[in-house]
Amino acid sequence: MKQRYSIFSLVRNALNYHADWQEAWRSPDPKPAYDVIIIGGGGHGLATAYYLAKEHGITNVAVLEKGWLGGGNTGRNTTIVRSNYLWDESAHLYEHALKLWEGLSQDLNYNVMFSQRGIMNLAHTVHDMQALRRRVYAIQLNGIDSEILTPAQIKELVPMLDCSPNARYPIMGASFQRRGGTARHDAVAWGYARGADERGVDIIQNCEVTGFKIVNGTVQGVETTRGFIGAKKVGVVVAGHSGVLAGMAGFRLPLESHPLQALVSEPIKPILDTVVMSPQVHVYVSQSDKGELVLGAGIDAFNSYAQAGSPPIVENQLNALCDLFPAFSRLRMMRQWGGIVDTCPDASPIIGKTPVQNLFINCGWGTGGFKATPGSGNVFAHTLARGEPHPLAVPFALERFTTGYLIDEHGAAGVAH
Repeated sequence: MKQRYSIFSLVRNALNYHADWQEAWRSPDPKPAYDVIIIGGGGHGLATAYYLAKEHGITNVAVLEKGWLGGGNTGRNTTIVRSNYLWDESAHLYEHALKLWEGLSQDLNYNVMFSQRGIMNLAHTVHDMQALRRRVYAIQLNGIDSEILTPAQIKELVPMLDCSPNARYPIMGASFQRRGGTARHDAVAWGYARGADERGVDIIQNCEVTGFKIVNGTVQGVETTRGFIGAKKVGVVVAGHSGVLAGMAGFRLPLESHPLQALVSEPIKPILDTVVMSPQVHVYVSQSDKGELVLGAGIDAFNSYAQAGSPPIVENQLNALCDLFPAFSRLRMMRQWGGIVDTCPDASPIIGKTPVQNLFINCGWGTGGFKATPGSGNVFAHTLARGEPHPLAVPFALERFTTGYLIDEHGAAGVAH
């Protein structure tokens, strides 16, 4: 059993100068075969393994990661968590995730630093306000919290925001989800890894999958840089590289991979205690616990597997930030990074079966992957354990691209997020 984290364990280990803490997870050699193999050691893959063990009693599981845990999109995002999506299917799935977020630190016995500081989406035109009202009313009809703020209410919540009538982009109102907020991305990956390992899951890093063994249309295991590993079922959760793995298995996915980049400013004193998004101006900003401003914008237009972005996106989002917050114009940017997002034509994920028997896939989250982490892992674990999709995942099957039942979330995704 893992040592339980608490104030008492903190004090006890302080007596030994914190030299005797248990390792958070093991680093085992792979077994010859497993009941389930999860390809991808990011938040979604680790959450899937955790819920397989916790809720379905399937512990003979391996998580294979070609690099280190959380080295992909999980450690390269802007940490936003929300569930204010337009369509019923998306709203129910993301709300399922948000409810799991609200108890996640207690469930994992690991502080994921989930802060429900609220998510604000600004409207700058009459058309923006019409679309905003439509989304808010649809969200409320699904039983999810969302409200409309006036410019005066916005100014009270975010004094630094330029709400004057003479602003370049006048603010006419905003939607606000008070239960939304941010979480610590690294802590999410580490917490799920620790919880899965405690339940017997093997987490194998530096183990790249190079191919699949498929016999008579059924997957038998995977070829890796550490040899062949057999499996009764395989789940692919590799975000921007989903198309690459699908190609190895002999089928194509309706995905495009794009860089999505973010910036962090130098740290300043606490000045922004909510998340502010502007779909029209195309920037969103929050402040981290260290005082840094965390900035995001839209995806780069080109396709790429490089974890970097282009200067025009940086320039545009900084211009937008200065238009909304003139006081931030003298801040220095300290770091920039990029992740590879996998985007479907309808901006909604793919969860479920593939043309290969016993090979399942969880991908296409685009820019909404981090906020969905607990819900994604939970429903995908159900799908793998039972061989049939979780009720919340049924609308997100791969077959929707042939039936035409798409879930168009481009507008409700806000600022590419």
